Amino acid sequence: MSTSTLTYALGDSATMLRRNLKHALRYPTMTVSVIAMPVLMLLLFNYAFGGAIGAGIGGSGGSYIGYVAPGIILMAAVSGAVSCATSVCVDMTEGIVNRIRTMSISRGAFLCGHVFGNVIQTMVSIALVVGVALLLGFRPDATPVEWLAAAGLLLLLAIALGWLSAALGMVSKTPEAASNAPMPLQFLPLLGSAVVPTESMPTALRWFAEYQPFTPVIETLRGLLMGTEIGTSAVVSLAWCAGLTALGYLWARSAFNRGAKRA
Repeated sequence: MSTSTLTYALGDSATMLRRNLKHALRYPTMTVSVIAMPVLMLLLFNYAFGGAIGAGIGGSGGSYIGYVAPGIILMAAVSGAVSCATSVCVDMTEGIVNRIRTMSISRGAFLCGHVFGNVIQTMVSIALVVGVALLLGFRPDATPVEWLAAAGLLLLLAIALGWLSAALGMVSKTPEAASNAPMPLQFLPLLGSAVVPTESMPTALRWFAEYQPFTPVIETLRGLLMGTEIGTSAVVSLAWCAGLTALGYLWARSAFNRGAKRA
């Protein structure tokens, strides 16, 4: 790709990014719902279940917030996938994509605008969830470098899930179907170590929890923020993020190109 072509593509992507951010500001309902879900989960697990679960994992009800907060912070990143899939599908069903295809716009700009607009919204949502957790008594002992590393990991995860959800939005027939497509991703952290240690699970569920993509990310975040053992979780987390990004990108581009051929 030549320098001029790359500059052209980046400019088109920036234009689409501004479009999606303005759309999110004009219609904030989806963004609010994305933030509300992890906040409600944090309140539920901390106040309704925190005493019993905290005692079961060797701590008091008050210390359980330190265990569960990293898992809920990750869930904030996953919740952002819903809005990306829905917004992509809305553009597809309303004919905006067909209009874009007839214009002199880089093919990848449409998808990049949606994905990176969603990443920005997701990172803002994560910051707000962290703020709520701090108000509830979450007291991480991370250094500035560890906070930066945690933010970097969440950014990589948001990019990976953004591309995956964009692909789901491209292949969904209706916005309603697109909003439901990422739903399994939202439950995966609960089937990992988000709220309870995997050691407490039955054998089959424990095996699934330990080898699914979100558990190593949660353990890495917990280690960075709370000083627990990380081990190989960081390397595994980066590998999952890279793999999911590649899968989502290739799937989304393939779905977009198939649509172009049909058009």
